[in-house]
Order: sequence, then C-alpha cells, then structure tokens
Amino acid sequence: MEQATAAIPPSGTSNNTFAFPPHHSFPPFFTLQPNITTQARQLALWSSLIQSYCAHNRIFRLSLVEALEGPLFHNARVSRRLDLRSARRVVDWMSGPDGDRRAEWCTSTAKKSRDTEEGKNAAWIYWRRPEEWADLVYGWVDGTGQRGSVLTVYELREGEEAGRQEWTGMDEDMFRRCLDVLVKRGKAQIFGAEDGAGVKFF
Repeated sequence: MEQATAAIPPSGTSNNTFAFPPHHSFPPFFTLQPNITTQARQLALWSSLIQSYCAHNRIFRLSLVEALEGPLFHNARVSRRLDLRSARRVVDWMSGPDGDRRAEWCTSTAKKSRDTEEGKNAAWIYWRRPEEWADLVYGWVDGTGQRGSVLTVYELREGEEAGRQEWTGMDEDMFRRCLDVLVKRGKAQIFGAEDGAGVKFF
C-alpha cells in the first residue's frame, strides 16, 4: 500500500504548537486493529505522525516510556492512549522495510532480537535518514567554504558557526552515524573518539 509520508517543517518551527492530524482524535486509532490491511494503514499513519512530530520538535531519539505520557501517544481530550506494547509494535514496523526503515532501536539487544520486548525503550526516529543528514552537513561545509578545514564534532553540532542548522543539538551518537556516511563516501575523515574529535572534509 502507499506509504504515508511525514512532512518536514522548515528549520526553526519547533516553537510553534504541533498540529495533530484529525485521526489523532479518533479513539480507535489508539488500538491496533486486528485486520491486517487496516492495521498496515494504521501503522503507516502512526509512522507519519511520529516522524512529523519528532521533526517539528527536533526529537532525534524518542523515549517510548516518556512519550506515552506526552501528547504524541496520549490524547487526553478523547481519553485514549497508545500502550507500550503497541508503541513498540509501531516502531518495529517503522524499523523494517514496510516502514521504509524510518526508525532504529537504540540498543544492540533490541536490534539483535526483534521478537523480544527487552531493550525496546528508545529509538532513533529517522525523519531524515543518516544519508540525508550527511548530505545537509556536507552541503553546509561546502557552501561555507570549509572543505579542507578541520572542525570538531562539537563545533558542528553546537558551534556558533553552524548557527541554527536542522542538526543542531543532535545526539552525538546519531550525528556520528551521519559523519560515518561521509567517511564511507571518502568525503570526511575523523580524528579521535570524543566530542572534541576533529573532522576533516574533502
């Protein structure tokens, strides 16, 4: 079936109130349906919603336990909440080919055993994939004339020169995944292992 896609808002919109889609106020939306076709569509809608919500609020790593208490998985107005088991099912679906691999469990335990609940408490949400983030970072480096320069990981993530780019404040682990893409492409080299490590762009 056709995938629901998440709209990525322009940079700097995270201070605005997120506009939930109409189906977020539809009580059955919070209970995964037994019919396979209906559930597939429901999972696609949840995936789109999670991506849009995380993009709007600049959430790169989603804690399910915390999210269950927030507006994403809990609509207090209709007294409906997605339970933890269902939230894990949604993220499992997002992390597979049917979900376009738009999520990835943060722990190695969860990645190694998709059929168990152990370790499935937080996930990277790829409203942009690491490859897409890598393109943005490299485009900024190239556009600001810094190819050949050495920048620290901290400068790239938090520095004044980087300004308020979409990746500003990204978790270091996820940011390094993006840099690894550039390393594999032969466009960057990383020196060191800490946040102060240097990155040279070619």
